[in-house]
Amino acid sequence: MENPHRQPIVLTGGAPNLYDLTLPQLTALLQSWGQPAFRARQIWTHLYRRLTPSFEAMTDLPVALRERLAAETRLGVLSLSREQTADHGDTRKVLWRLPDGNVLESVLMLYPDRATVCVSTQAGCGMGCVFCATGRMGLLRNITAGEIVEQVLYFARGLRSGALAGTTRHDHLTNLVFMGMGEPFANYERWWAAVERLHDPQGFNFGARNMTVSTVGLVPGIRRLAQASLPINLAISLHAPNDALRSALMPVNKKYPIAALMDATREYIARTNRRVSFEYVLLQHQNDTPELAEELAELIDGLLCHVNLIPWNPVPGAPLQRSHRDRVRAFQNVLLRRGIACTVRVERGVAIAAACGQLAATPQPAETTTSARS
Repeated sequence: MENPHRQPIVLTGGAPNLYDLTLPQLTALLQSWGQPAFRARQIWTHLYRRLTPSFEAMTDLPVALRERLAAETRLGVLSLSREQTADHGDTRKVLWRLPDGNVLESVLMLYPDRATVCVSTQAGCGMGCVFCATGRMGLLRNITAGEIVEQVLYFARGLRSGALAGTTRHDHLTNLVFMGMGEPFANYERWWAAVERLHDPQGFNFGARNMTVSTVGLVPGIRRLAQASLPINLAISLHAPNDALRSALMPVNKKYPIAALMDATREYIARTNRRVSFEYVLLQHQNDTPELAEELAELIDGLLCHVNLIPWNPVPGAPLQRSHRDRVRAFQNVLLRRGIACTVRVERGVAIAAACGQLAATPQPAETTTSARS
């Protein structure tokens, strides 16, 4: 019986995208061409260790093989449609065009001590959170493991070459956060395949403990991650401490209410002994009162957790306001007084709509596109 979790070879326009293939699939493809198995390992090294941008640059491969690869496969499918910078070059947002015309965005954020990529796992999002620009788009489609991986490798390649330097110099990525467009657990199979590919010690070799996945609270995904083989960090978008308010802000709460979410969170912590981050967007006079802070503290008291407070970032057309600084501080003080670890997220990329909840992948008329490998 065929393994239901085996990832099929993904065809894009009739030609497989090499970033969608596992090493066994790549090996099988080359062997079907009469090539020895070690050629697959050479190509794998080019893809994930050397970050080679073109077939022509794979000079340790025979010319005939490079020509066949160029004719019958694709070295990535994302096209760079627009690139914007903010924060003196320390924040960089890229708009990608997919082969079917859909678009998505990802963001590089450089700090003195780290270089983080915020990765998208879907084009659009079907969760419908009222405060989120991506949610207002609706779900366009799931993206493939290769399309997830490509976002990461683009920024890794740029840092290695020095082309993406900001005010602080980094030559490699240190953190990956799956917090861009989409709900990762609604595309779990492809997201997890991308995680495994990026973690592969024989490939990109990125540490699982430096990856974080954010979910709106899909309980089956949380339970599944609790049993996963890699120690990926978990962030849960909470945003309200009771069902009435949370359901008004996040429709997913009607299917997975807070009691079910907390049960899954406790299971995750018990199985992994890893701290959970609760993300809490602060909306003026809606979820930012001291009384709600007390309710939140009561809800998560005793959990191995941290609260990340996020003053809401403007979303066009959303009838909301961000909490004033004094209300943010008052909310935080309640949590700290109750012994809850709590910080306020440092804002990045607001000017280019690259901050939390702002990714909406809106193309401009007559945009030009360039290859993601350039």
